[in-house]
Amino acid sequence: MTTLHTVRVRHRSLGVALAAAGLLTTLLATAGPAAATPDPGDLTPGAGSRQSAGPAQERELAPGEIPGKDEIVHSRNIKPLANIPSANPNTINSDLAFQGNYAYAGNYDGFTIYDIADPKSPKVVTRVLCPGGQNDVSVSGDLLFLSTDSSRSDDSCNSVSQPATEKSSWEGIKIFDIKDKKNPKYIKSVETACGSHTHTLVPGGRDIYLYVASYSPSEAFPDCQPPHDGISVVKVPKKAPTKAAVVAFPVLFPDGGNPGAPTNPGVSKTTGCHDITVLPSEDLAAGACMGDGILFDISEPERPRVIDRVQDNVNFSFWHSATFNEDADKVVFTDELGGGGGATCNAATGPNRGADGIYDITGRGDQRKLVFKGYFKIPRAQADTENCVAHNGSLIPVGDGRDIMVQAWYQGGVSVWDFTDSTSPKEIGYFERGPLTTDQLGLGGSWSAYYYNGHIYSNDIAKGLDVLRLDDRRTDGAKRVRMDRLNVQSQPEYH
Repeated sequence: MTTLHTVRVRHRSLGVALAAAGLLTTLLATAGPAAATPDPGDLTPGAGSRQSAGPAQERELAPGEIPGKDEIVHSRNIKPLANIPSANPNTINSDLAFQGNYAYAGNYDGFTIYDIADPKSPKVVTRVLCPGGQNDVSVSGDLLFLSTDSSRSDDSCNSVSQPATEKSSWEGIKIFDIKDKKNPKYIKSVETACGSHTHTLVPGGRDIYLYVASYSPSEAFPDCQPPHDGISVVKVPKKAPTKAAVVAFPVLFPDGGNPGAPTNPGVSKTTGCHDITVLPSEDLAAGACMGDGILFDISEPERPRVIDRVQDNVNFSFWHSATFNEDADKVVFTDELGGGGGATCNAATGPNRGADGIYDITGRGDQRKLVFKGYFKIPRAQADTENCVAHNGSLIPVGDGRDIMVQAWYQGGVSVWDFTDSTSPKEIGYFERGPLTTDQLGLGGSWSAYYYNGHIYSNDIAKGLDVLRLDDRRTDGAKRVRMDRLNVQSQPEYH
């Protein structure tokens, strides 16, 4: 079908820079639909050292202190174990998925498969070169799904950027067979309206469903027409994945959603969803949809049905992602103020903007409601040269009724925080690097930080894969939970 480049890596040492023929540079000038609020991939990565900053400093930050350039600092309950620098210093690292002893890390050049059997010494198994932003990933059995939300000349791994105004341009989902981890095979593409900014895997019996989130339509884009007030549903037969196809486009916002400015100044107009998290055990999903947060029923995967919808037109700018707690009676929504490219973890922005919003779920069945309870934002000061805002995270499955999650904050680092009391959340651990740059706003930091089988894995935009160990009595219960896979947006039932 279509072609791809794979690079098998046999080096055992960390930090080996790989030079591969045909390696494409970062897709920073993509010609796809313009986002209402840009993601970091639409911006230029920060300068400064792209490699690991060396041994971590065994110290905590003083109140109000900002670490030195590239300096690593962390709380006493978090220990850095390993770092694998990016192979291409100009690309942007994105989301993560896990299966068995492997981690799958997306980047704007393609994706990398890591062997994490020994978390202290992860190894690169394969780097697949297949350009397209954001290249978010999920895995199921022998299949890997890759999101492309940048307008390309075709669906191959040799494509180049092409204006979305051209009908022949392609964006959507790419499917790979990963049975042979050293030689993944590209087996199918599915074009979706406005591309695939993110996707969420909804497991099923004979079929897998993907909820494809995308946004920002334009009359000038033949394959991305307004109003675009829903999501694409892709059906993937497990026994015949090459028959994958779009089977539905459910409208989630029949009234058009949040109108944004000027009605609601500083708020993004809803023209689709950015990210969706499903909770299959409860037939429930939470959608972060630009100007709206929604709760919906997925008991019929091809016909998701909205139960409740909320807005925050005071402090939220761009509803970005969602996380359920273990008891399914809370949802944490993130606000990606400034698209992740701004310095919003400073005194000028304050504690409530660019924060997480914690919502309790009350009632039952179709009467369930999202009720706002509080905000959480990292308490550590960040420089005006550091892009910082709430981003991707996951639950730490501690059980016993306690709600704790780990979360990426770009150059704000990795935060572990407790929201057992929805009205009074607090940070209980952190890992971060000092600014990439000290003379201008840079782009870097943790894109995704997830807990998997006893460790935290962070995909840093500029620095590559970090592995952290968390030792805290409040999270010890999670060490007894072992998973055979984890797609964070397909949230499992841990206990």
